[in-house]
Parts: sequence; C-alpha cells; structure tokens
Amino acid sequence: GADVTEVAHAIGQDSRIGGKFLQASVGFGGSCFQKDVLNLVYLCEALNLPQVAAYWQQVVDMNHYQRRRFANRIIASLFNTVTDKKIAILGFAFKKDTGDTRESSSIYVSQMLLEESAQLVIYDPKVSRDRILLDLKTVMDDESLVDRLVSVADSPYTAVEEAHALVVCTEWDEFKTLDYSRIYDSMLKPSFAFDGRIILDHEELSKIGFQVEVIGRASRALSGPPTDVVP
Repeated sequence: GADVTEVAHAIGQDSRIGGKFLQASVGFGGSCFQKDVLNLVYLCEALNLPQVAAYWQQVVDMNHYQRRRFANRIIASLFNTVTDKKIAILGFAFKKDTGDTRESSSIYVSQMLLEESAQLVIYDPKVSRDRILLDLKTVMDDESLVDRLVSVADSPYTAVEEAHALVVCTEWDEFKTLDYSRIYDSMLKPSFAFDGRIILDHEELSKIGFQVEVIGRASRALSGPPTDVVP
C-alpha cells in the first residue's frame, strides 16, 4: 500500500494546497471543527441543498470511520481479540499542549476497545484522572466497564508495564523521546506499537523488537523479529 506521508508530501507541493494540514492521524478532535461542519450541514439542509449537506456530513462520518479503522487494526493485529489484554493508551487530549479532551479521538478509540473488553491503562501529561473517567463514562452504554477495565497511570513507563500494546493517540513531544528499549523490556511479547499520529521512529522501534503498526502505512513493512507469543 501507499505511504500516506509520501502522498501528503506530493500533494503539499502544490502551492494552492500546501502541506501544513495534510498530516494523517487517527482523527481530528476539539470542540470547534466538528461543530462548524455540522453547522454547515444544517444550513445546507435548511436551504434545500441535500447533496451539499450530505457532502459535509461525510467529513464527520469519515472522521469517525478513521477512528473505527484504527481500533479495528489494533484488534486484528492482536490476533483478532483484545479481551482481557492490557493496552496502554498514550495521550487522551485531542491535541498536544492542552488538557482539552472535547471530541478527542482517544475517547472513541478507547470506547471501541472497551466494548471488546480490553483492559486500558491511560496516560496523558495534562488530562486528569477524573476527566478521563468522566469522558469514557459519557460515551459508554455500560459505565461499569469503565470502572472495571480502565486505570490511569502517572507516567508512560507505568502505563506500559506488562502491556500487550501501546497506542499513541496524541502527538505529545515527550512520546518521541521515551526510552523504548526500556518500554519493550517491560511489555509482554510480542509487543505491539500503534502510532496513530506518525510521530515515532518506526524503524528504530522495529529494530528493538516491536511489531509496529502506523496509521496510513501498510503493516507488513515494519514487523519486528519473531518472538514468543503471549495470548
């Protein structure tokens, strides 16, 4: 498959488009963009422009689909089940350098994994434990799953201990400089790294031994060396 970073670079060479907003990710969040797009949908429907309304609705629908695709990729990579498997979610804010979680993709990816009975350990440097739990309970049909399956860590190294996988959902700069050899040694094997923000050194992770999955890239190219499987 194509490498989304190469496609984005090629498209961004067109000065009429530019490359500043072509970074692929697990999905956009925040309070404004989705609200503004849905306002466009409403206005188009009010003006009897159903085709135009449907066009803008697809922006929101595709964003949700991107989150679902990413969650499904995690599940498929972990041998088609995440039941009772520990997954470290790195980042809960909708973007770096903020504690704002409104419409964060981390919420919805976590929701999808919880619905499959994954055990989540979540770390974010600016989002409080109470905010994380409240956001998840807001989207879950069964709030008891949050109490039973979610814990919040005070450091990324604590979050990944004995985890089957780590999932980068927010592009915090600190995630780029973590000691991934230390992290790999503390995780169950095979150890999976899912980069939903394309911020990590994927080749280096692969050399360490991680099974690396990157949004917008084919999975086969970045598989680490074979390791014993812990189901």
